[in-house]
Amino acid sequence: MAQSHAPQDIPGVPARLAALRLIDAVLRRGDPLDQAAPPVLRAIERGDDRALALAIAQEALRWLADLDALIDGTTRLALPSDAKARSVLRLMLAQALRLGLPPHAVIATGLPLLTGGPRRLAHGVFSAVLKSGAGLPASPTLPVRALERWTAAWPDRIETIAAALALPPPLDLTLRNPAETALWTERLGGTSLMPGHIRLARGSAVEALAGYGDGAWWVQDLAASIPARLLGPGAGRRVLDLCAAPGGKTLQLAAMGWQVTAIDKSARRVERLTENLLRTGLEATVITADVMQWRPPEALFDAVLVDAPCSATGTCRRHPDVLHRPIAFAELESLQRDLLERAAGAIRQGGRLVYAVCSLEPQEGEAQAAWVKALARVPITVEQLPPGIAPTAEGWFRSDPGMLAEQGGIDGFFAAMWEK
Repeated sequence: MAQSHAPQDIPGVPARLAALRLIDAVLRRGDPLDQAAPPVLRAIERGDDRALALAIAQEALRWLADLDALIDGTTRLALPSDAKARSVLRLMLAQALRLGLPPHAVIATGLPLLTGGPRRLAHGVFSAVLKSGAGLPASPTLPVRALERWTAAWPDRIETIAAALALPPPLDLTLRNPAETALWTERLGGTSLMPGHIRLARGSAVEALAGYGDGAWWVQDLAASIPARLLGPGAGRRVLDLCAAPGGKTLQLAAMGWQVTAIDKSARRVERLTENLLRTGLEATVITADVMQWRPPEALFDAVLVDAPCSATGTCRRHPDVLHRPIAFAELESLQRDLLERAAGAIRQGGRLVYAVCSLEPQEGEAQAAWVKALARVPITVEQLPPGIAPTAEGWFRSDPGMLAEQGGIDGFFAAMWEK
């Protein structure tokens, strides 16, 4: 008798099995992909196999509606939405149509995931799709809920937003010393859209790049760097960074000369913040605490930055899972207002407050900013933003993934600033 092998013993299968577990965590449990990934990928020894598993899962989630349309166009009876065969086919088609892997390799590593299941069906559907010449559209089809929300919010931008989701974004770095922008742009072979910013092609191995060990920079999307930039040089003044981890804005503020008090309730994320401070040689007072329970010192702060918990839908280029997870909007909006009130109470007279969310939802951005009445609005200027993006009529910062498309795009973000 031929010796049988467990699926996980077949070369290449563990990565596909991990990808299957990742999309199951997102679609069935509603877990964030970056939360589900570490325990799932830990069992895979090779780093390139871990990267492949994550890439397969991300592309399957990015193109989910379109992959399902190809599957449904080939089967006589529709597979249930949560059928394992459908999930495996999504992964197989994503590998062939998005990652360019050879069909024979996709079949050899995909069908073992269906041991005891409809392998013949999956093989037939996969082969039929490829033989038909059917492919994916130029832009991913947005999930129904996101399409409805964004069409209502951004009717003139919806097509460019969808087009921007077709590819994962490039790698953005924020420099510890913006005066060295030209030096690091040349040394890393990147481009720069603002002082202190470097953009590299995606796929760069971060820890292998020059300057990583010396703490010359950290990874941070260009949009995410704007809120801290709005506060300007610190000159030794005191700033409170609420919901601070994993720490990109804390590092920016410290590098800009602020005395930073950074607070976050996640011990795991605070650990990453502390590691980044050590790597960059920057200093901040780091506190692990729930902001709503924390008792601030009697001395008020010169500025407060609130990067509030939100739906994170603005990060959908790099985190396509946010398009498929349930979002508790009412709960988030209530927390955001509580944080705004908490932040306003921690600022001295003449101090400034910046509120930011990485969200494409107006109720988390524009509506929250309009709700603030007790502080004086400080209009954001065009000089504070990347070339090609202007402040809104209200003096706020609003970006979406379709902006700066020719330069590689930008995350969706909102920020507003006030003075007490």
